[in-house]
Amino acid sequence: MNKPLDLKVESERRERADYVLSRTDKYFSKSRQIVEKFGDKTVTYGVFLRRGTVCAVNPALEILREYYPQDVVPLKITRLYEEGAFVPDQKPIFTYTGSFAALVELETLILRRVGTACVSAYNAYKMATDLPKVAFIDMHARHACGDDLSVLAAYGAAVGSRIAKLSGAIGFIGGSQDLTAHFYGLEAGLGTMPHAIVGYAGSTLRAAQMYADTHPQDNLTVLVDYYAREFSDALEVCHWWYHDVLPNDTGSERALAFRIDTHGERYAEGLDYEQSVELVANWLHVLNEYEAVRAVMGEEAYDSDTLNIVKDRVRKVLFGTGVSVASVIKMRQTLDASGFNSARIVGSSGFTPFKCKMFGHARAPVDVIGTGSFIPEAFGDTFATADVFMYDGEFLIKVGREKLFQGLKP
Repeated sequence: MNKPLDLKVESERRERADYVLSRTDKYFSKSRQIVEKFGDKTVTYGVFLRRGTVCAVNPALEILREYYPQDVVPLKITRLYEEGAFVPDQKPIFTYTGSFAALVELETLILRRVGTACVSAYNAYKMATDLPKVAFIDMHARHACGDDLSVLAAYGAAVGSRIAKLSGAIGFIGGSQDLTAHFYGLEAGLGTMPHAIVGYAGSTLRAAQMYADTHPQDNLTVLVDYYAREFSDALEVCHWWYHDVLPNDTGSERALAFRIDTHGERYAEGLDYEQSVELVANWLHVLNEYEAVRAVMGEEAYDSDTLNIVKDRVRKVLFGTGVSVASVIKMRQTLDASGFNSARIVGSSGFTPFKCKMFGHARAPVDVIGTGSFIPEAFGDTFATADVFMYDGEFLIKVGREKLFQGLKP
């Protein structure tokens, strides 16, 4: 009577085993065979990263719970840090205990879900707290190599953002995909237009008009760098929006914003290095380029950078080509001078944690940042490690790792 059900359960068990077998490192499969031949043991693993992160390990724990078999030694998971907590360098984040034969093949699946989420959480947290009055939009999707990475990165960003919000930051308000929208409390992704639509339309103004006609209930964010007329095109769209659209749209609360995504090899419309320096220096109420860099870096960092490595990076962010602090200041001043104070500014292109920090220190007048650069810049930073440090209740670990797990001895 229970035979069909038993067959179904056995089939599902085999499918899960095959899934793990095809994805784990081969030496783990061979290790499982050794343990099954010579006798199982109850083991405890500890998982850590070599750099400081924010804990975002729920995806890893879900995989562990899903694929650990139910008919062996019960699985025990011990979280050493709550989700969203800061984890210092080389500190175990969580431990798990169970059958060695059942756990050994799961290590690969667990570890690859730890690092990306944790480092993305850390970066998103730093970006949001460095620019607490700026709303962030997750635009990492094009940089991910598939759904797994995309989900892990978005989950991490959402965790980091949630912690930043506790300190008063606006943080991440959404992402560009429907797939990951739920991490930000939304039902769908956010976004308006890519550069291709501006080219298709033939002008920035026409692209804005086409978008507004097709999506009449949406706020409007217009890309303004396609024709290298960031400021002129923004003003042209403003005249149309505020003089022709809103007066005929009774009761509308739709907002207008301009996204600057200037190519990294050119300056925004009309700017050059000298003009950019003048804009930023005046904005910061300092006399020259050097004082502007010092003001943004801080005295100690400026004085210790004797080889000018960081100073040059800061100059690029403040006065350089692409989306610089100077270009954002110029956009704000251009809009305000024509009475369009309510139009908002969106920055995108290369907004790494470093760039966000410099924008924050410079008090750049940006309202929203679209970025995928919370994904780890050095992928090696995401490499997590798991070590068995307990065998049947006895503490034992390879020489050199003792201190990492010393405090976890029974």
